[in-house]
Amino acid sequence: MAVSYIKLFKLLIDKKTKKKALCELARVSPSTIGKTGRGEPVSIEMVEKVCLALGCTADDVLDFIPEIPDSATADNEE
Repeated sequence: MAVSYIKLFKLLIDKKTKKKALCELARVSPSTIGKTGRGEPVSIEMVEKVCLALGCTADDVLDFIPEIPDSATADNEE
């Protein structure tokens, strides 16, 4: 299952907050925030820090995206 952090970046735009400011507020490294931009996994601890800094919940910053099995893709090609 993949994770999407699109909600996080939309929230930052809504709050007019830069990623650098988020790093300082949440006390996380820029490389960790960079992982979210690439859709890479990050720790629950990092998600918690971001949520506390932004005053939100995990539902406000991420979505779980179910992966489609290869066999379902092959069925659609026929």
